[in-house]
Amino acid sequence: MKYHAQWEASLFELIRRTSVDLPADVEQGLRRAYKSEKKASRARWALEAILENVQAARDNDAPLCQDTGSLIFYFQVPVGFDTNALASATRMAVTRATRLGYLRQNTIDSLTGIPCETNVAHGAPVFYFEQCARSTVDVRLLMKGGGSENVGRQYSLPNTELGAGRDMEGVRRCILDALVSAQGNGCAPGVLGVCIGGDRATGYECAKSQFLRKLDDKSSVKVLGRLEDRLLKESRQLEIGPMGLGGATALLGVKIGSLSRLPASFFVSVSYMCWALRRRGALLTVRGGFKKWL
Repeated sequence: MKYHAQWEASLFELIRRTSVDLPADVEQGLRRAYKSEKKASRARWALEAILENVQAARDNDAPLCQDTGSLIFYFQVPVGFDTNALASATRMAVTRATRLGYLRQNTIDSLTGIPCETNVAHGAPVFYFEQCARSTVDVRLLMKGGGSENVGRQYSLPNTELGAGRDMEGVRRCILDALVSAQGNGCAPGVLGVCIGGDRATGYECAKSQFLRKLDDKSSVKVLGRLEDRLLKESRQLEIGPMGLGGATALLGVKIGSLSRLPASFFVSVSYMCWALRRRGALLTVRGGFKKWL
């Protein structure tokens, strides 16, 4: 692939905008939540502060949060596309975004505790590539903060402590337990990404990919769509509220997917995303030119 500079420029712009500009559907969800909370309540005050932060980040071209998180890239490319060169261009774009302050130096060497100056290291950023019958490149970026990552949970069914069996009611109990256990930590109101099935690794991968869905969509699998709606309604009754300060809005959305599993295993993986649901996508040419935002 000969168009390294063009690829780097397009991917840098994707990173910059993802870092500083909250997606429209997420901002609208926060505004609806603000209007739904009682006047002069702590919940409304917290949401007002969040919305002011969203606007300030946009106006000042500054990161939405000091924790710019793990960078997870999802690429769909034409068959035979040079993904090694694409990964190289992406790492260059990450390095540039870090040096210009759009990304915090928060990639840490686990053995030494030393931060990486460029956010390019073993396992960072994270790449997923899929070759498809297409002529363009679809790239999605998810920025996943550490605070929200800390309150994710994984369950193995049956779970006697929760009275959860290997059925949808058992899954529901696990998801509610994850929300109650968080108690607003992870910067609520958040979004839950859930995977039913898979193994311990693929379950979390699938759960995180749910964050790429828009807040107003519903699973096309009817049983999952009904469970998403029910859990969102039940979350309001817990009165956890924004930042755990009380109120109705603990969640902006619940997104559930599923994978096949082994007979001996039945995992429910719950990934938590903070209110700063930083995700964005772009459609690019095979030479790295920008076509449109997704």
